[in-house]
Amino acid sequence: MTAARALDEFQGFARAVTPRLFRSALLMSGDWHLAEDLVQTALGKVFASWSRVRRADSPDAYAHTVLMRSYISHKRLRRSSEQPVAALPDTADASAADNALRLTLLAALRELPPRDRAVVVLRYWEDRSVQETASALGMTQSSVRNRSSRALARLRKVIGDGRDSVAVF
Repeated sequence: MTAARALDEFQGFARAVTPRLFRSALLMSGDWHLAEDLVQTALGKVFASWSRVRRADSPDAYAHTVLMRSYISHKRLRRSSEQPVAALPDTADASAADNALRLTLLAALRELPPRDRAVVVLRYWEDRSVQETASALGMTQSSVRNRSSRALARLRKVIGDGRDSVAVF
């Protein structure tokens, strides 16, 4: 395969997978700019090993795994505790009730530790199985089940009375 063809193939892959990666990164980080950085980092790592990644069973799953591991690695860094933006910007196309619900959910997710947040996003937002989540995060399946159970209990405490409306979300 020529370098130009490999580059075209990667660019097509990146265009297709970027929205899903960004959504996952935004849900985990709660920070628009950090989510963009995480997606860029993940795509850079995928591009660096594209010849191997493109032959994988699921390059999309590989990219999500790289994203999750990049996020967890970022949270381990001491400098990652800085928060330049206090709140996420509102979107123009959503209703006020939807914005409030999204902000409540994002605030509740921010209160979870990074690994628990990654488990919740993969299991319930990305609708992945326990096995897929464990594989993506380098954990055992029992650890994923335990973390998701504890994280959901913590989210229920944070969300409180509004949890019925969040279940629909």
